[in-house]
Amino acid sequence: MSGDLFGGTGAAVASRKLPGRGLSAPLAERMRPASLDEVAGQAHLLGPGKPLRLAFESGRPHSMILWGPPGVGKTTLARLMAKGFDADFIALSAVFSGVKEIREAVARAQAAKELGRHTILFVDEVHRFNKAQQDAFLPFVEQGVVTFIGATTENPSFEVNAALLSRAAVYVLEALDAGAMAGLFERACRCACPELVFGDDARERMIGFADGDARRLMNLIEQIQVAAVTAETNPVTAAFVDQALSRDLRRFDKGGEAFYDQISALHKSVRGSDPDAALYWMCRMLDGGAEPLYLGRRLVRMASEDIGLADPRALEIALNACAAYERLGSPEGELALAEAVVFMACAAKSNAVYMAYNNVRRFIARSGSLPVPLRLRNAPTGLMKELGYGRAYRYAHDEPEAYAAGEHYLPDNVESPGWYRPTPRGMEARIAEKLIHLRQLDAQARRAQTHNARPADKHPVDENGNPDGAPP
Repeated sequence: MSGDLFGGTGAAVASRKLPGRGLSAPLAERMRPASLDEVAGQAHLLGPGKPLRLAFESGRPHSMILWGPPGVGKTTLARLMAKGFDADFIALSAVFSGVKEIREAVARAQAAKELGRHTILFVDEVHRFNKAQQDAFLPFVEQGVVTFIGATTENPSFEVNAALLSRAAVYVLEALDAGAMAGLFERACRCACPELVFGDDARERMIGFADGDARRLMNLIEQIQVAAVTAETNPVTAAFVDQALSRDLRRFDKGGEAFYDQISALHKSVRGSDPDAALYWMCRMLDGGAEPLYLGRRLVRMASEDIGLADPRALEIALNACAAYERLGSPEGELALAEAVVFMACAAKSNAVYMAYNNVRRFIARSGSLPVPLRLRNAPTGLMKELGYGRAYRYAHDEPEAYAAGEHYLPDNVESPGWYRPTPRGMEARIAEKLIHLRQLDAQARRAQTHNARPADKHPVDENGNPDGAPP
């Protein structure tokens, strides 16, 4: 079973004589903390008075979900909790376990309970269990047979059943920052390869490659140690690190939380008119393995949603960037996507079309299928003409300014609420001016229609509806 790892002091780690932690054990296992104080990072949960620290100090275990990226200590914390509460520890991986393993684990926990022992049941990657498998834990959690600890890299709001989620506290673990990773690096090197000297650039490069994942950092140190001994290289330089390590570097799951967080950051950076941030998030996603054409499709969406008619060129540029990438591929075609991202971040912004579209959709959902007015219908047959199809339709090109002022194109009895409200930005400002002018022509035409349709008054009235000359 894989686990998360975080190290105590180098001397303490090197001198441990624990089962499975001999010098032949992986560095990740040798560096695993033996106490809560040795855990690196997570000060927001483990600092004095913080939630998980208080949970440990209470002496009363409770079910929980540990949510965070790989290599931040989820398995370690579960093991330390079992040790701190003097409880049996059963670990399952949702990747490799099924109903059979769940039943066996529960049977062991029930047997331990009869002997007066409590059991902490740890389920790694709990989000990979289906609903039925997750529900299988509920009665045993409620009966106190086990204290359930689930670990997940995915948002439990979406991936963990509500019933199980309601019975467990959720603790959010964070990727280790550069300071915590630097401390781990020094301790791990003293433990695993004290003879090697790392230049500052090499150290920074390896910490950057680990990307906040302590387990990955341990693995990288072991790889570099083997490579350096084989190549008889010492000190270790940044160039040697680049040469020795494969570049599967960033924490990125194409279907996971990090993916959607980063595409959200890209979209919001474009919307917020920050070209540097937009380009950063696009490159982060490409660096992490995102499909470039997926990013291209998202740019097309942004052009329509956030720029719209304030600068219609954005949609054309986004589509052209996709076409350029399809023709050139990586890495040359990625520059076209970068050009589109920067242009769109700098373009005038308008969500007027997006808002109008959503408002009209909501109106249609409420109002149902209103009939098309007869004057707006085509009349290709004699019968349709007899029924009034197309009668009194005004052909706009025959009208002044090619506009049939006063005409009504919505269903009868539906007044235009002004769903589309152009902004005063970019090209849309000119559109707004034109629409204001056309609405003025409509108002003039309707006043004229009302005047022409009104019968001659024998007793004219004033603006308040009173006969002329009468007291108000």
